[in-house]
Amino acid sequence: MTGVGLTATMVQGMPAFGRQITVEEALTPVDVQLKKKMADIALNAARSKGASYADVRIGRYLNQVVSTRETRVDNISNAESYGLGVRVIANGSWGFAATNNMDNDSIAKAAEIAVAIAKGNAKLLTEKVQLAPQKGFGEVSWKTPIEINALEVPIPEKVAMLLEVNKEAMKAGAKFVNSNLFMINEQKYFASTDGSYIDQDIHRIWPNFTVTKVDSAGGKFETRNALSAPMGMGFEYLRPKDEEKIKGGPVTMYKKRYDILEDVKEAVAHVEEKLKAKPIAPGKYDLVLDPSHLFLTIHESVGHPTELDRVLGYEANYAGTSFLTLDKWESKKFNFGSKQVNIIADKTQPGSLGAVGYDDEGVKCGKWDIIKDGILVNYQTIRDQAHILGLKESQGCCYADSWDSIQFQRMPNVSLAPSKEALSAADMVKNVEKGIYMFGRNSYSIDQQRYNFQFSAQLAYEIKEGKIVGMFKDAAYQANTQEFWNSCVKCCGQDDFRLGGTFSDGKGQPGQASAVSHGSATTRFNGVNVINTGRRIG
Repeated sequence: MTGVGLTATMVQGMPAFGRQITVEEALTPVDVQLKKKMADIALNAARSKGASYADVRIGRYLNQVVSTRETRVDNISNAESYGLGVRVIANGSWGFAATNNMDNDSIAKAAEIAVAIAKGNAKLLTEKVQLAPQKGFGEVSWKTPIEINALEVPIPEKVAMLLEVNKEAMKAGAKFVNSNLFMINEQKYFASTDGSYIDQDIHRIWPNFTVTKVDSAGGKFETRNALSAPMGMGFEYLRPKDEEKIKGGPVTMYKKRYDILEDVKEAVAHVEEKLKAKPIAPGKYDLVLDPSHLFLTIHESVGHPTELDRVLGYEANYAGTSFLTLDKWESKKFNFGSKQVNIIADKTQPGSLGAVGYDDEGVKCGKWDIIKDGILVNYQTIRDQAHILGLKESQGCCYADSWDSIQFQRMPNVSLAPSKEALSAADMVKNVEKGIYMFGRNSYSIDQQRYNFQFSAQLAYEIKEGKIVGMFKDAAYQANTQEFWNSCVKCCGQDDFRLGGTFSDGKGQPGQASAVSHGSATTRFNGVNVINTGRRIG
């Protein structure tokens, strides 16, 4: 499966689960000069064997997971994966090899193997690799601008927080509750024959829970997951400020930081509402979509189809192609959406999962338009794709999920720009005669070309004559990508803009997982087809 992985399988999908280590070991970094020395050994060995280009990635991937259920701790894990990957061009072809033996001879041998593989691949080439020019940056570094390293926060404090979440849920009437905290630290060192030595320290965090209530008399149950977003932040994400809350309406949302205790209390109340909610009647509705829901629709219907390798058919064997073929871009007038639709790719957005200083080809990251005033204007590229679009440089979209995975084109943060007007969520609801207000990601389905789709939400509220009047159950909307985005009529302003995202966007063969965010403000879509997924009405 490609796209956003489910929470239940998220741990297995994360790439860096390896040797179990102590917290103290995790907090001890590898000396940067030692990494430079190892990188030079690999680069020199590759050149000596005939590589015209080489790059080296030394990766140390740290994961910490704390999981609880009701009154017990289910799992505490600290894991490390550490090694080196060498990618080369020889005789016009790519080659790659990796090792976790970090002595000089093993590093040199990995480089030699990469060159041998490239030369073997070259015999099958019909076209040589064309790399976009890239200047070397010398010795530079970048770090996620965190306030509190989550790995430094004592585990007992994290356990106590999660058990308090469970306690509040049970006290409010939940039958079952589990809560989890996932923390990732990628320590990545990149060096290339272009002259770059780039040291990066990347931090991500994701708190989550699921609450369940049971109607014993009717034998029914309902659940709600946390409305948190995984973020490129430290532990400060879980220390909210009152001024960052967005209040009003049926759900409290959070701009940058997250109040897990407040969310779990609301979650139990929402589940009680879901047990009593009326099934939706199929038909055409205006949709008001909160960012906690819309991020997934952006990911699947905009992020994936604008990946240039998918457009070119490189993913066809595994996860399909794209309806956004090159002829649509070349026309410079393909109507992807309404004039309100402006989609921006951004690898630098603070707090986002995809924020880094440099990608895994040593390209300095930036931002660019993908959809401008509803028109397709660009894609997502890496160094060996840039020439296809006539670009002079890569857009910095190369990523590998581990030191032993070869880097390839992955999605940057892809977001819907907010309105320049200071519109609020109340403005989105105003004047809606028959509509639904949706929060949170739930089930979804989309075809191989990322065109026909169906999405449902954690929470769906009925809007009638401009007011929220109650909750629906079993609501999902169906559309094709082009008609859906052309039904977009208005967006809230910057004050409502928020990020959603995933740790586990799957792609490639062998499969790799990447972390990516998608932002938007609350957005309105008119006249969308809605179905009843529960096959029950009235």
